[in-house]
Amino acid sequence: MKVVTICGSYKFKKEMVEIAELMTLKGNCILMPNDLTKTEKDSYTEAEISIIDKMHKEKIKLSDAILVVNVNNYIGNSTKSEIEYAKSLEKEIIYYTDII
Repeated sequence: MKVVTICGSYKFKKEMVEIAELMTLKGNCILMPNDLTKTEKDSYTEAEISIIDKMHKEKIKLSDAILVVNVNNYIGNSTKSEIEYAKSLEKEIIYYTDII
């Protein structure tokens, strides 16, 4: 069993939920981004965005790996930051496009 944090653009929420289910059924413990109520990141204050980002990086710190949901090979700036953070912690990086 691995602890895996899902990373990616929230516009791919449907794919995130699907891959989380698949990975769970393969015996992994999956950590997801928080299911936020506001649809646009700019609806949050800078302080709130900082907290959200920090909490997601805490999930990465707890994980054995991250799974990047890179639909159509799209990786946004926040996700790039999460990948770099995971690499700095020597976490395994798994790409959605490699396992679908």
